[in-house]
Amino acid sequence: MPWEQVLTWSFVIALLTAGIRLAIPVLLAVLGEIIAERSGVMNLGLEGVMLVGGLAGFAVAASLEQATGNASLAAWSGLAAGLFGGALMGLLMAVLTVSLKTDQVVTGVTLVLFGQGLTAYLFRSRIGLSGTRVQGLETWAIPRLSNFPIIGEILFNQTAIVYLTALLVYVCWFFLFRTNAGLSLRAVGENPAAAETSGLNVDRIRYLAVIAGSALAGLGGAVLTVVQLRLFTEGIMAGRGWIAIALVFFSRWQPVWALFGALLFGVADALQYRIQALGSKDFPYEFLLMLPYVLTLMALLRGTGRSETPASLGIPYVKEDR
Repeated sequence: MPWEQVLTWSFVIALLTAGIRLAIPVLLAVLGEIIAERSGVMNLGLEGVMLVGGLAGFAVAASLEQATGNASLAAWSGLAAGLFGGALMGLLMAVLTVSLKTDQVVTGVTLVLFGQGLTAYLFRSRIGLSGTRVQGLETWAIPRLSNFPIIGEILFNQTAIVYLTALLVYVCWFFLFRTNAGLSLRAVGENPAAAETSGLNVDRIRYLAVIAGSALAGLGGAVLTVVQLRLFTEGIMAGRGWIAIALVFFSRWQPVWALFGALLFGVADALQYRIQALGSKDFPYEFLLMLPYVLTLMALLRGTGRSETPASLGIPYVKEDR
């Protein structure tokens, strides 16, 4: 490997900048899953949710861009469509697990298969956008801050969705731990019977949490297809939904730790792309592809110690069980 090309500031800056961007889809899914699991519902269907959100977002963005020529409007509309597509998948998950009391693990896996089949069918037979690319969002350099050496180039020369996601990490933390609504959500996830006794509507809170969490995952899928890769293909999520679930356990259901976990995955993902681009023959190609996933699994060891798992996670709540 040409290490003299790697051990340079320009390489490190480019690596970290790309790593932050690649972390955003996974981070959005992790934040959404934290919200859902804090209410006691484990949504293992994130891979399918992100696929549906990614296809919905790309289809809307590509169609609008072709019709209007306005890339920015098309991209933001695509992101909104991804949010909505994810919310619909969340509604389906909530109906099955909250109302019908189905097994959450089986339902989540079924949702993945449903999302994979639905997006493959629509993309092949109905949408007709194979080979189409969109322009996505342009980078937005924050005045003055982006002029700082190194830090400015890495943190303040990103697309708007990166800044919004960073803000969302704080919003999620504040909501969960500094608001009455967040307290109610966590109470439902810990002891739904006691929460209902205190006047909370367990089913309604779980519905809202699963729908909101899936909407964020769908947005993450749309960010990948509309803003980053700017195309859609079958299996484009490449396991990011499963990585998001692993990072929820790594983060111990804390939004700030979710940020660090997603950044780890993003930087590892960016690293394998850039090492391949250098034409290195020191490592097998397949090893480079699995590098971000191996590092994520190693990071998951952090979650094997003291756990903060919601006490009622994965357990359907039936009123008669009190």
